[in-house]
Amino acid sequence: MTRTRWTALAGSVLLAATTLISTTTSSAAPQPEPQAATPVAINGQLRVCGVKLCNQYGKPIQLRGMSTHGIQWYSQCVKTASLDALANDWNADVLRISMYIQEGGYETDPRRFTDMVHGYIEEATRRGMYALVDWHQLTPGDPNANLARAKTFFTEIADRHKNKTNIIYDIANEPNNVSWAGIKSYAEQMIPVIRAKDSDGVVFVGTHGWASLGISDGRTEADIVNNPINATNFMYTFHFYAASHKTEYFNALSRAADKIPLFVTEFGTQTASGDGGNDFTNSQKYLDFLASKKIGWTNWNFSDDFRSGAVFKEGTCSGNNFTGPSVLKPAGVWIRDRIRTPDDFPTS
Repeated sequence: MTRTRWTALAGSVLLAATTLISTTTSSAAPQPEPQAATPVAINGQLRVCGVKLCNQYGKPIQLRGMSTHGIQWYSQCVKTASLDALANDWNADVLRISMYIQEGGYETDPRRFTDMVHGYIEEATRRGMYALVDWHQLTPGDPNANLARAKTFFTEIADRHKNKTNIIYDIANEPNNVSWAGIKSYAEQMIPVIRAKDSDGVVFVGTHGWASLGISDGRTEADIVNNPINATNFMYTFHFYAASHKTEYFNALSRAADKIPLFVTEFGTQTASGDGGNDFTNSQKYLDFLASKKIGWTNWNFSDDFRSGAVFKEGTCSGNNFTGPSVLKPAGVWIRDRIRTPDDFPTS
């Protein structure tokens, strides 16, 4: 299935309905254009099959989309006009909702930030996009420091949205200064919490070394391969910034791709700071590889921050024009072009 989002079934239903109307009504009014099928309408409830993310037909797919910036800072960039542009102009499949825990985030007002996430899930759902709920723990880097908060948050999120088919739970953004064993212990406590409410939701778990498969800690993916999380229907996450993360990181990703289920929940075309010059050549090398393996990704970030990694020009989010390349920085133009290319969503 391509980005045109039409299916043979939809076409057949439309033709039958049109024929019925034309044969029973002598002066029928012109019929409105049918709504194109969305990523969620096509793929439905996702599940992990082997090392791939698969759709409701059991076929491996690649989701592509954008991550918000921290919603405590850039909620003005996540609104009706911008989300309409993301779904309809960018043709994105997935919205990553980046909710920081510290740094002015969740811990300062759990009720407010939980409600914000509820709202963003509903907005993604209305537009037929997958909602990737990002528990953005960063400092402290050990996810166990926020275990009680995570249990409270994900219990409510999973309970309210358990009947939706578009929810993905990312329970640890970028674990750092913590061993793989510590992350594994956290995941094996958190996944059952989500499963108790949502039995079939896919869960993502960040890897050690700021989601680098351990490379940024001087380790490798072997830590994970040799000591995998004891659970099902989950994936490990990998992050990269193309101007900083070159051969060593790419090679680790290449080695791991056929051994463990992976999703790139954050990457940029710049340095690891999310700023600086764009390395589009290395970025394309990564994206070509991810496409070849059907590994999904979300780019950092959907805001008008001053840094080069924010896709919108500064000041864009104060208005309501988010459509087209004129409002985008170079990285935004580049990534929009790559999200807009046809999807491959097999249905049979």
